[in-house]
Amino acid sequence: MVYLAAKVRNLKEQKLHNHGMPSSVIAKYYYKPERELLTIVYVSGAVYHYLDVPQAVFDAFREAYSKGNFLNKNIKPNFRYVKRD
Repeated sequence: MVYLAAKVRNLKEQKLHNHGMPSSVIAKYYYKPERELLTIVYVSGAVYHYLDVPQAVFDAFREAYSKGNFLNKNIKPNFRYVKRD
């Protein structure tokens, strides 16, 4: 029971956002506000972690009509990233 509660809490903390899709580029995305970490899973299967993304930028990304355009114009050129293997 404790394991299940921890698992549910972990899922809530990840704040999975996958609604408002489809996107021709982004399969899904996650945001961890306590770490300001935006994780993008691309349709290709590649996974990138964008670092130090403020909540306000994530909120604007989430509300953007075109997530791909917002990502290309506002996140990629302004935030460091790490590609996950």
